[in-house]
Amino acid sequence: MKSIKSHFVFTKGQRRGIFVLLLLIIGLQCVYFFVDFSPKNSSSELERQKIIAFQNEVDSLALIEQPQEYKVYPYNPNFITDYKGYMLGMSVEEIDRLHEFRKLNKYVNSANEFQQVTEVSDSLLEVLKPNFKFPDWVTKSVKNRVTKNSYQNDINKAEAIDIHKATGLEYKLAYRIINFRNQLGGFVSLEQLKDVYKLVDEDVEKVQQKFQLKTSPNIKKININLATVQELASLVYINDYLADSIVDERVLREGFKSLDDLKYVSNFPIDKLERIKLYLTLN
Repeated sequence: MKSIKSHFVFTKGQRRGIFVLLLLIIGLQCVYFFVDFSPKNSSSELERQKIIAFQNEVDSLALIEQPQEYKVYPYNPNFITDYKGYMLGMSVEEIDRLHEFRKLNKYVNSANEFQQVTEVSDSLLEVLKPNFKFPDWVTKSVKNRVTKNSYQNDINKAEAIDIHKATGLEYKLAYRIINFRNQLGGFVSLEQLKDVYKLVDEDVEKVQQKFQLKTSPNIKKININLATVQELASLVYINDYLADSIVDERVLREGFKSLDDLKYVSNFPIDKLERIKLYLTLN
């Protein structure tokens, strides 16, 4: 036992040595944990420096480069693309209105019509219209239309632009009037304006105040007592279903004695009877 115990007994010098050794070990551990031994110029640091250098080069080029001005040459506004419209300063909505108008196979023939269709501002129109270039035949047609004053207040000769300018109606309403007139083959009565889709009484009154029925179309009236279903259905006011009902009522009555008897036909539009009678006859 005495020999074993002697191995754990140290002299004063040995104890000092052990203490110094412990301090050294602890110091080395602190250095290991708290000191960064990685190289200063690591790969990530080099990449960061390259990015900074590249960004500085881009910034310097941006300061030197001058923006290129978009040069505008004379053009037909009917064929403005999305890109050209954007470069001209038009909004997406204004460009879309023009494209929707063109999908109807229609064309603007003047700066004013262009504004009415696209709804661009007056200030933008002043910038755009000096470069508008329409075909020669369009320009001549517009001039001739302006000089023919008799056409401007004849509802069967007027164009959509004439109606819009004279009444202040929306351009799409003016076009509906013209389209309905074309379906009829020409207005026989100004009362037929009441049958234009979404044209309210106030709008009808505006048109009637500004336009007259100077020229009437050559209408071949249909004999209500002899007409087939197909012939009756050829009228704008009468569809196939109503034409069948008219023929059935005619059979029951053994012929109509008066055009007013049409009001007894099932689902007949009585409010339009007077206008429908303009296209019918009993003999």
